Amino acid sequence: MDWRALDDRILVKPGAEAGLMTRDPVSADLFPDKKAAEKRCAECAEAINVLQDRLWAERSRALLVVLQGIDTSGKDGAVRGVFNACGPLGVSVTSFGRPSEEDLAHDYLWRVHQAVPKRGMIGVFNRSHYEDVLVVKVRKLAPAEAIEARYEQINAFEKHLAENGVAILKFMLHISKDEQRQRLQERLEDPAKHWKFNPGDLEDRALWDEYQAAYDRMLTRCSTAHAPWRVVPADKKWRRNAIIGAIVHGTLEAMDPQYPKPDWDPKSFAIE
Repeated sequence: MDWRALDDRILVKPGAEAGLMTRDPVSADLFPDKKAAEKRCAECAEAINVLQDRLWAERSRALLVVLQGIDTSGKDGAVRGVFNACGPLGVSVTSFGRPSEEDLAHDYLWRVHQAVPKRGMIGVFNRSHYEDVLVVKVRKLAPAEAIEARYEQINAFEKHLAENGVAILKFMLHISKDEQRQRLQERLEDPAKHWKFNPGDLEDRALWDEYQAAYDRMLTRCSTAHAPWRVVPADKKWRRNAIIGAIVHGTLEAMDPQYPKPDWDPKSFAIE
């Protein structure tokens, strides 16, 4: 499937309702064959590496990839699957956990703006500024009126980035409640995955409906022309990675970064 047609399938149209609860977390017709999907993802990863090298050489623009999703939705796996071929100098990954005391001494976007990729880089946010309208909203960690104001503040922040050379791709990794249960159970049963398990995840799971409603509102309010949301069916890890890889690759190709031309003639030099 062409990446633009794929993108259209998962896009949250700006100004329209997201309809998260009606979106299929499996979407078996998108990359129906596992081996073909894994092959496509591997090809995209290699192509992303080449395009990132050109982006770095050009040094005039950046790409920000936002990965947002509930616990076990596969944010770490998507990073490994899509950006595994890129060198560490070209891609920065920032994981946003609980804000520190220093973070809390500033406005909620302060720490986020510091992590925005510089020109020439691909930056990946594993969780993001959207936690401030998700967990903060569900857990009532800030006044309702303050949270309500954040949707437009975030839109303005992202518009500022877009107008200053940062292309933005936002992916919400959409999994079912049954799939989350299976993945949490695997973490309990496999000693190698115990480190991934957090008892607090079960508290959030008990608030599943509240989180789904918060995500739906976030997607609807913050899918804009300059930074639209994509809802990625994520019940199958290989399908999730293939979809994200295809869209990142297609976006970089459309950006078409170029190696700069030297202001000197290569033929005028000889290496002895």
